[in-house]
Amino acid sequence: MFSIRILTISSIFATLTAIGAWITIPISPVPFTLQTFFVYLSVLLLKKYAFLSQAIYIMMGLIGLPVFAKGLPGYIAIPGPTGGFIIGFLLGALFSSLFKKDILKVFICMLIIFGLGWIWLSYWIGYYNALLFGIIPFLPWDILKAILAIIIARRLKEYMVIDH
Repeated sequence: MFSIRILTISSIFATLTAIGAWITIPISPVPFTLQTFFVYLSVLLLKKYAFLSQAIYIMMGLIGLPVFAKGLPGYIAIPGPTGGFIIGFLLGALFSSLFKKDILKVFICMLIIFGLGWIWLSYWIGYYNALLFGIIPFLPWDILKAILAIIIARRLKEYMVIDH
């Protein structure tokens, strides 16, 4: 059972991830968004509860809320070309919580998101094209988002008291 505080903070990060999805530069087939920035921030600040925030985010989409990029609901976005990235948010948040160092947490999270995203997208456009159009153009920006998330998280940690 989760405390009201944990559910509230996790819901706030789920909402931030949704807002990050709405800030979109439509690059086909994968749009550039700020979703991963908020996933990384949740991993750094919420620790083991980052998984909960991403589970809430995905559930919001599955019940039909337009929380994914391009305002898509989950029943369209998850089975679509970018569904692997969305599932990667959840699994990245889960497995990154096993690590202590911030840079390692974010790296593991990024590796899982991009790995699942690439595999899933390759079903739609092939492995090479998925790498060329769905991964490589986004890596520099995600590295920048990860660095910013680490810097911001270090500043916010003193204000974020999360139950362990």
